Amino acid sequence: MFQKILIANRGEIACRIIKSCKKLGIATVAVCSEADARALHVKMADEDVLIGPAPAAQSYLRIEHIVEACKATGAQAVHPGYGFLSENAAFAEALAAENIAFIGPPVRAIEAMGDKIESKRLAREAGVSTVPGTLDAISDPAQAKRIAAEIGYPVMLKASAGGGGKGMRIAFAESELLDALERAQSEARSSFGDDRVFIEKFVEEPRHIEIQVLADQQGTTLYLGERECSIQRRHQKVLEEAPSPFLDATTRRAMGEQAVELARAVGYYSAGTVEFIVDKDKNFYFLEMNTRLQVEHPVTELVTGIDLVEEMIKIAAGEPLGFDQAAIRLDGWAIEARIYAEDPARGFLPSTGRLSTYIEPEGHGIRVDSGVVEGGEVSLHYDPMIAKLCAHGRDRATATARLGEALDNFVIEGPAHNLSFLNAVLGHPRFIEGRLATNFIADEYGDKFTPPDLDPAAERRLVALATAMRARQLSRAQKISGQLPGVALTPPSAFVAYVGETAYAVEAVERDGAYAVSIDGDPAMELVLRWRPGLELARASIDGEMLAAGAKRLPEGFALTHKGAQVRIMVRRRRAHELAMLMPEKPPADTSKLLLSPMPGMIVSIAVEVGEAIKEGQTLCILEAMKMENVLKAERDATVESIDIAAKDTVSADQVLMTFA
Repeated sequence: MFQKILIANRGEIACRIIKSCKKLGIATVAVCSEADARALHVKMADEDVLIGPAPAAQSYLRIEHIVEACKATGAQAVHPGYGFLSENAAFAEALAAENIAFIGPPVRAIEAMGDKIESKRLAREAGVSTVPGTLDAISDPAQAKRIAAEIGYPVMLKASAGGGGKGMRIAFAESELLDALERAQSEARSSFGDDRVFIEKFVEEPRHIEIQVLADQQGTTLYLGERECSIQRRHQKVLEEAPSPFLDATTRRAMGEQAVELARAVGYYSAGTVEFIVDKDKNFYFLEMNTRLQVEHPVTELVTGIDLVEEMIKIAAGEPLGFDQAAIRLDGWAIEARIYAEDPARGFLPSTGRLSTYIEPEGHGIRVDSGVVEGGEVSLHYDPMIAKLCAHGRDRATATARLGEALDNFVIEGPAHNLSFLNAVLGHPRFIEGRLATNFIADEYGDKFTPPDLDPAAERRLVALATAMRARQLSRAQKISGQLPGVALTPPSAFVAYVGETAYAVEAVERDGAYAVSIDGDPAMELVLRWRPGLELARASIDGEMLAAGAKRLPEGFALTHKGAQVRIMVRRRRAHELAMLMPEKPPADTSKLLLSPMPGMIVSIAVEVGEAIKEGQTLCILEAMKMENVLKAERDATVESIDIAAKDTVSADQVLMTFA
């Protein structure tokens, strides 16, 4: 067994690998860019090595720097995590040349499965069901049009060296094909240094279901069940679960056996994932094989009890698997939610900034994989994922309920985040029923997320919570020394709570540390409040039922977030409420003649000139943020009055890019 392992990654996956290494008694080395010098994975490791500036191309993707770090620290093996160099055959070869073990599959498997075209050819030869499409890279637009016409629209254009949703575009008609081809090639070139793109049939109403495989160097290859990964946005997975609510035992076994055959065909060992597209009739087609650990691996670990990172390390050290296929049992249900720094209300645009408040949830069946700490920075240089929140239960309903409660107990302040959106998805009827497809988010929420309305009973419970919190605020304030003579110290109990234009008459009387809360004369609820002023998470037991909500303080109330809904509740003492005057709302600034940057990023190109007459839908410029290209288009006909940026400029969110006459 290795005595020291270097982790060639960052963030939550680096922290996750370090935990398994510590369990095995193996010393760890972290590598970091200048931006990550104080990151959590650096603090957790036994040693750390600075490998370059913030951009990944100058640090985490520099093979020679990582090899030198291994040699300088005496690391005998490298775990690449996922992303960065995890599926880079040249990296594995460079390590082998220095007699350093690569904790992953053999080079020949990385090369075969890392190329989407070659992997599809091998899958067909191994008898694996594949999606109709070309096995050759597209060389020019004319060829793309001919092949797409032969396959039939809609078609998917995919980067041959791609992954993580990058370099992928869908064309539903020939009029969309050339732009999709250009964007796929450009994104593939910037993300992978390889602009080869191929075309395949886009399966409508598809499910994305993947099989986890695990193989040792002695020839044992197993499948560890499946993961349902159909809740996606722009081909990036958002929620994953194991097992799938759609598969039956027969389909699961057939998919698992085909995944094993493909792994054997390329001499695979280590952990890997074979991804399939599954249609509504349970027909399944090979999509790709990821020759690395997956982001969503925790749900498989929770239902199988197998530590995949530990097994990867043992396999790389030459140890055989200590179990066979018959020993694999799926225990209960697990769901993972990816917590992203993004703004769902603004079209899910990436967000950056300092985590001014960061509180992770705890509880039975809850697991959090994260690589951040309070006060840390979410950088525009890397993936915007903050953490992975997982819940495990005896069945799907239990796991869903636990995950929803944990999301309510997760507090993040600073950058925008998707906690409310995730909770709304969990409560959506289609999700509850398991009627999933990769277009779920697009169909149900469109381009941006609008928080759902609360049902009346839930709203009244939040009103009770906010009123008890306000009563506690005022009670504490009256106990502060130096009050004016003659001021009564009796805590107020009569309030009016406003939710929008709706007013509730509320009585909140404190009794033995609890509150008896009555709304509009209804029977009183017993509310035990677990909150004090200053906390941004409010918990309470209301008639014995637990409730949690994110809580932002307002001048006379709170903005509460619960189950995906966001509610502003103003709470005033009743004796003064009739005299209360609301401040006039400041009208929003007129930005109709401005093009504002929707997110921080870099200008890739500008497609118009000053004085040019533009049409609605015309491309204005391309903005790259977190390795994804975003095409900014005109919202109406206009004339370009000024261009305030240049190609390669770094811009901030809401920065003026252009003005129009």
